Amino acid sequence: MEKANQRIKMLQRDLQKIQSRKSKKKDDDSDDDDDDDDDDLDDAEAVRIELEELAAQNKRRQDTLNDYEKNKKWNVDNMFQVKEERTIINQNAGKTNYTSTGYAQSTVTGEEVKKQFAEKENDEKKESTAASTKPTTPTSETKPAAKPAATTKKPAAVAGPKVGPKPKDTPTPPNPTEVDSDPNFVYSYHEFTEKYAHIVENFMELKTFEESKGFLLKHGEIILQEHASNYLLLASLEDEMNGFREKMKQTAKQSQIVTNIAELAKTWQTHPGNVIMPFFQRLQQREFLEGFLAGMETFIQKIISRAVTKKLEMDEARRSGVEKEGVDIAQIPREERLGPGGLDPLEVIESLPVEMQEAFESRDIGMLKAVLLKMDQKDAEYHMKRCVDSGLWQAG
Repeated sequence: MEKANQRIKMLQRDLQKIQSRKSKKKDDDSDDDDDDDDDDLDDAEAVRIELEELAAQNKRRQDTLNDYEKNKKWNVDNMFQVKEERTIINQNAGKTNYTSTGYAQSTVTGEEVKKQFAEKENDEKKESTAASTKPTTPTSETKPAAKPAATTKKPAAVAGPKVGPKPKDTPTPPNPTEVDSDPNFVYSYHEFTEKYAHIVENFMELKTFEESKGFLLKHGEIILQEHASNYLLLASLEDEMNGFREKMKQTAKQSQIVTNIAELAKTWQTHPGNVIMPFFQRLQQREFLEGFLAGMETFIQKIISRAVTKKLEMDEARRSGVEKEGVDIAQIPREERLGPGGLDPLEVIESLPVEMQEAFESRDIGMLKAVLLKMDQKDAEYHMKRCVDSGLWQAG
């Protein structure tokens, strides 16, 4: 069709030339050019005939194409057509959603956690109410109880080799004394690990830089948070204290990837997600790779040294045999005084309203009940939930 259209354009130009010559001859009124007029008429007629034939051929071809289009089978490759491709850049994308230390902004806030705890407790109350009102049907066989779902362990509090096993249904509490953190570290770290521990654990197992790069491009908003960095650090320490040297080195490498990206993001004053590709491109250069490996080795030696010191501290605390009852709770090592929900009783009691603090200090249950009755129900439930998780109050 394209070749035919080109030929049509050429013939149309020839026809115009013939008509132009004829008009000039009429203006001259010469009788000597009769033979030339006949030749022009023959040429013009031949051109018109060829033009009509080419137009007819193109019409038949177009009808065939229309028939193909009408009856073709649709698939993912021919259902859509890209009309325009554009890249829209947000000028402020690199100026928000990251902290002053270069990490991604936490996706968990204290207010969100408080709301989630309240919603969770309301759901549990509804479930227990529904279960208590549901009639039980006696059966001839007693079915075994369902096996509880496995929970992901969190490496926050490191246990030495001599420490007895912890209850399986109690999550390992975080230990912020090992890291620099914000004032709400325990609270939001605990919630972070509840939501994202499995993702961080998957990142810990990646062996190659290419795998780590792909994983960060997919889950960077989670892995590049400071809570994830703390998780990796504490996991390294726990592995070393439990005698898993090779596993510790692998986790330390992944920890250093996150730390280096955060440091580079802090230098560039941008979101760490913008640094992922440049960081791994730098690792392809020998000098940067050697610098990274040297920093990783320094970090590993610090973990080994800290694990030795930590074991000595725990052994000393164990040998002292200090009874927790009747002594100043502040004298007890933090990792030993954490409650069943992973909260520090000292930190929790300082966050309580003054009247609740006085009730706990005087051990006046009547006074505590009176204070709770005056409070909003949601606030009262929220504070008592934290008291249970810290061990200040024993439920039931």
